[in-house]
Amino acid sequence: MENKIGIAKTEITKVTGTLASQSSDYLVVEEPLEIRLGFAKNGARHQKPISVTMRTPGHDEELALGFLFTEGIIKSIEQISTFSRPPVRWKEARENVLLVELHDDVAVDLGRLERNFYTSSSCGVCGKASIEAVRVQGQWEHTEPSPLLQAEILHTFPNALAQQQSIFDHTGGLHGAALFDASGQLLLSREDVGRHNALDKLIGLAMQQNLLPLNDKIVLVSGRAGFELVQKSALAGVAVLAAVGAPTSLSVALAEEAGMTLVGFLRNGQFNVYSCPERVMLR
Repeated sequence: MENKIGIAKTEITKVTGTLASQSSDYLVVEEPLEIRLGFAKNGARHQKPISVTMRTPGHDEELALGFLFTEGIIKSIEQISTFSRPPVRWKEARENVLLVELHDDVAVDLGRLERNFYTSSSCGVCGKASIEAVRVQGQWEHTEPSPLLQAEILHTFPNALAQQQSIFDHTGGLHGAALFDASGQLLLSREDVGRHNALDKLIGLAMQQNLLPLNDKIVLVSGRAGFELVQKSALAGVAVLAAVGAPTSLSVALAEEAGMTLVGFLRNGQFNVYSCPERVMLR
């Protein structure tokens, strides 16, 4: 099996009807990434593993940056000192461990951190409490109904994202996330085997380019608009989140609470607006 830039080639038995033949197929690469946090406490430096996520290798620093921000562990990129690949027992695993060092003056609440990731890993979120937590944690509010977005432009977004998904073209196994402006220009895009990772990578890249808050931008995700994607978008200040797939009841409730326009089923010349429709210009 050949591994190259997120794509693995493998030999398969292909069956058509009842006839079998030998062929090749391409798979998306999926490997674990352990994110470790380095921080100062009581005059000494400490390290703590905080997350292991299955991801497509590449853009790991963006992934860690977006993850740490949308989980409320950091508030800005300026709080990070360095990224590095720490020594590990098995050298083959070194590229799957990323150490994020915070500056000495950045406080870390370890108790809150452990509770946060316990509930996240077990999907232990519940409606009102989760929405309230996002409201407290969020940094930005949408005080004006902007950006104003023409429906005709919104229809062009899925195709624009598809053209950026090079690995998806080979494997069909990746999620994508893209950032647009109101004129329809695609500004940034990322893809990953995990839908949350793709969005974290996109938000991390936007942080690196000093684009936050994204209150005048539109984010498109290639799958459904689940609660976690709306949550991450809200914390990045996104005003309009569009999804090719469906939203959930909790994601719609959170979008309404955050003042975010949530669009679902954006495909084949149609879409539904689930919250704050005033940003979409319709005839």
